[in-house]
Amino acid sequence: MNRREFNRLLTAGAIAGILPKTSLAFSSAEPNYDIPQKGNARLLHITDCHAQLNPIYFREPNVNMGLNNAFGRTPHVVGDAFLKKNKLSKGSMEAHAFTYLNFNSAAKEYGKVGGFAHLSTLVKSLRASAGDNENSLLLDGGDTWQGSATAYWSRGKDMVQAANLLGVDVMTGHWEFTYQDEEVFSNVDDFNGEFLAQNIKLTEDALFEGKRSHDEDTGHVFKPYTIKEINGHRIAIIGQAFPYTPVANPKRFIPDWSFGIQNEDLQELVDEIKATEKPAAIIVLSHNGMDVDLKLAAVVTGIDFILGGHTHDGVPVPETVKNSGGETVVTNAGSNGKFVGVLDLSLANGKLKGYEYRLLPVFSNFIKADAEMTALIDEIRKPYLETLNEELAVTESLLYRRGNFNGTFDQLICDALRHELNAEISLSPGFRWGTTVLAGEAVTFENVMDQTCITYPETYARDMLGNEIKLILEDVADNLFHPDPFYQQGGDMVRVGGMNYICDPTAASGQRITNMTLDSGKSIEANKYYKVAGWATVGSKAPGKPIWEVVSSYLRNQKTINITSINSPKLKNVSNNPGIVL
Repeated sequence: MNRREFNRLLTAGAIAGILPKTSLAFSSAEPNYDIPQKGNARLLHITDCHAQLNPIYFREPNVNMGLNNAFGRTPHVVGDAFLKKNKLSKGSMEAHAFTYLNFNSAAKEYGKVGGFAHLSTLVKSLRASAGDNENSLLLDGGDTWQGSATAYWSRGKDMVQAANLLGVDVMTGHWEFTYQDEEVFSNVDDFNGEFLAQNIKLTEDALFEGKRSHDEDTGHVFKPYTIKEINGHRIAIIGQAFPYTPVANPKRFIPDWSFGIQNEDLQELVDEIKATEKPAAIIVLSHNGMDVDLKLAAVVTGIDFILGGHTHDGVPVPETVKNSGGETVVTNAGSNGKFVGVLDLSLANGKLKGYEYRLLPVFSNFIKADAEMTALIDEIRKPYLETLNEELAVTESLLYRRGNFNGTFDQLICDALRHELNAEISLSPGFRWGTTVLAGEAVTFENVMDQTCITYPETYARDMLGNEIKLILEDVADNLFHPDPFYQQGGDMVRVGGMNYICDPTAASGQRITNMTLDSGKSIEANKYYKVAGWATVGSKAPGKPIWEVVSSYLRNQKTINITSINSPKLKNVSNNPGIVL
């Protein structure tokens, strides 16, 4: 296969919904990222990089269930079912990028993905082929300032620097709001682009007290939208931040702000923009998550494209959603700097005439690192290298986090909590971020921070009734499996250690979790107390050590890690679900 063929195969969504041919494998050719512009305006989209400045490994999920209307719908297909649905070849570079299949061996063959120095080179090339920055925009869907040790230690400042050098024009947020509100404002002030969020407003008390806002009349904390002119055409970009931040993360960091999907406000804003700004296209830069965006596209009219984030889904072929006003195209651009979405628009006479979409996997070995970005990254990391590079243990297992239930790195964290805090049961949040460590490699302190570095990392150990444990599991399961996407308020299922249970995702709320047992096989009794260890409390600060200290201590003592079993639940009534391979 030659470079031109590879370039053609990277096309994953096309004008008028024509699907590309993707039947050939990539393993016999180096990728070509020279992508000519198709149209007269280019939008580049990245999201959920989680502060990963250097190239990383990242394994896609083997469990990403879709229920009800989401059954078998993008992104709820995994493995071979994903390849078949998206017409991708097994064993190809694309198969490695988009699925978990043969991950350890394929990662060794194709190398790491992402990295801001490599991303910078690619972005510059993609913008140059569109006539440079005047004819293109770089959009960032958020979760940029959190996810690495240096981001935690700098309170996100390192990522603001990197985003500025990368040339991000517009962004929205989610984990950005897990810093203190004044820190968020400081980072927004330092950011060279525009930070947008139509769905974040001051509370009534904060508005009365004159707290900082973008518009004191509407109460918007940040600018809700912007108009950008590309190649003589006006494009509206609306920001949609993660709507459930005060539920999924501590409200105590941002007490003056209210969130929510605010779909009625969004409809009013879209109508107002159409009437007053008369753009050729309206784009929503979203951090809702794919399922929420699909419903939003069905109930709000007038949006041309929703470029989404939050759920980390690599979506090579966008979903077109019909609504009462026409159609809206919805997609999601993965995570960790692993993909760049390229949306080329054909605009004429103030209207959208057509589009072409590609989701490009960023294989770092095939992209030269940008020298200026490399220098910045080296400067950011230099004071911390000795700490970051400490080798804590060697893993005999592939360590990953991604999927509806426990991954192997989640299990490692749960095992560490139980061992170090002398607990029977452990609970760990259902986070999606966190890089992958290949079998046979050393687990470094940086690897641990990639999985744990949040602003509320404190651990706890306390006695809990069996019924309390069940209520926690039921509550998180309802967030994950609620039939209405607008009520899915968090990440994936809480990870557990030391216990097992049966989960029926199709059951009614409060009835999904049954047969809870300890690892010994003994039933967990509703009115009996159990010592439970955990971390990342949302309501109030826990009293214990940061989670990374607990996990690092465990790894130093273990020296070798081999995850032979995972405390994932036994599932009921989902045996034919294409989003599950166990």
